[in-house]
Amino acid sequence: MLTLNGRTLNPDEGFQHEGTSYPQNWLRLTSLEEKQAIGIVETPDVVAPWYDQRFYWGVDNPKLLNDREESDEQGNPLYVQVFDATVGEHGAMVNSTERLVTRGMKHQWIAQFKQTANSMLAQTDWVVTRKTERNVDIPADIAAKRAAVVAECARLEAAITAASDVPALIAVIGSANWG
Repeated sequence: MLTLNGRTLNPDEGFQHEGTSYPQNWLRLTSLEEKQAIGIVETPDVVAPWYDQRFYWGVDNPKLLNDREESDEQGNPLYVQVFDATVGEHGAMVNSTERLVTRGMKHQWIAQFKQTANSMLAQTDWVVTRKTERNVDIPADIAAKRAAVVAECARLEAAITAASDVPALIAVIGSANWG
């Protein structure tokens, strides 16, 4: 990155300095010594620290890990709002009896892994149906694969539930092995 008097210079744009106009290609065509002669400084590009956006809002700012029942500023519980047509002339939104819950990453990852397992099992559900309807044995390799999918999903759910912080959750997610 090239800067002049604290201002970043775009190599595709011209610029002015001390009454002299420099054309848009000047930065690309001149040597570093010529640039330095008028006060241009080459500085390393500033790269923002990397963070995994699946787990963090920003550096050192993790997303919600566990589910949270929401409350207002005074600590009063919040409830899911529903439309009640019997209130007033046009109806109104009213509180239901269901608490308002913000789902944490544990809930979301467990649901995602259950969906993955369901999709994998769906491929061989017809074999289970055939066994139920016509008593045709399930091939051993299919039974073993289905058992492994169910076991992996159960292992992941237990490990996610036990994760005490975001790094532990990330380790569990990374350990998924559907075979």
